[in-house]
Amino acid sequence: MQNTRLTNLVDSIASRLGQWFLNPWRRLSLLLISFFFGFFLGTAISTIAGQRGVLDIAIAGFLVVLTEMTSRIFYNSAFLSKRSLLVESLNVLKVGFIYSMFVESFKLGS
Repeated sequence: MQNTRLTNLVDSIASRLGQWFLNPWRRLSLLLISFFFGFFLGTAISTIAGQRGVLDIAIAGFLVVLTEMTSRIFYNSAFLSKRSLLVESLNVLKVGFIYSMFVESFKLGS
């Protein structure tokens, strides 16, 4: 890629943001936000899909495939040596999503 002012700006913003997230508390707060957003996303999707009653099986299949793809990316041997913050926050989002699905199933079971 050419070295333009726009690419220099994007690279400098990305490096500064990466340096900012090296702080463990900021990293933990970002991961907590990802977890809670995944929890919210799972609750919202299950509520909307259950309310409409259309394409429940297709939506469930799509969500399972999306969850499995995320697991495959995160637990791949190439990523075990270098875990980026983006991949780690995506995995925590997935965990929050799955946890919300379990909570929703317990709500429906009682």
